[in-house]
Amino acid sequence: MTDPIADMLTRVRNALMVNKETVEIPSSNMKKAIADIMLAEGFISDVKLVEDGYNGKLVLTLKYAGKKQPVINGLKRVSKPGLRTYAGVENMPKVMNGMGIAVISTNKGIMTDKQAKAANVGGEVLCYIW
Repeated sequence: MTDPIADMLTRVRNALMVNKETVEIPSSNMKKAIADIMLAEGFISDVKLVEDGYNGKLVLTLKYAGKKQPVINGLKRVSKPGLRTYAGVENMPKVMNGMGIAVISTNKGIMTDKQAKAANVGGEVLCYIW
């Protein structure tokens, strides 16, 4: 697999389209950090790490509002393996005029665009979530 983050976002997007309660994703430290950000921002309701003898699996419990209306309206991979995208602190992207978040990989860890701006660091723009 050349792009595990794109695979994670696609699994979540597909599970939301068919109104699944949970989605299983092969685990890694970066995927765990992205899932923790999604949990902290209120896009999902729970994250569990399940051991399977290998690296483990992340089980994300998806969040819906009303009659099976997903809380996550969109997921977009920005920086790809073939074309990396970086943003400095002065040109940090705004997603949906502040209604969504951009996940940034900085030298201080993976964080949202607002956290990166507050910490005065830039980095690689991994994905947008709105």
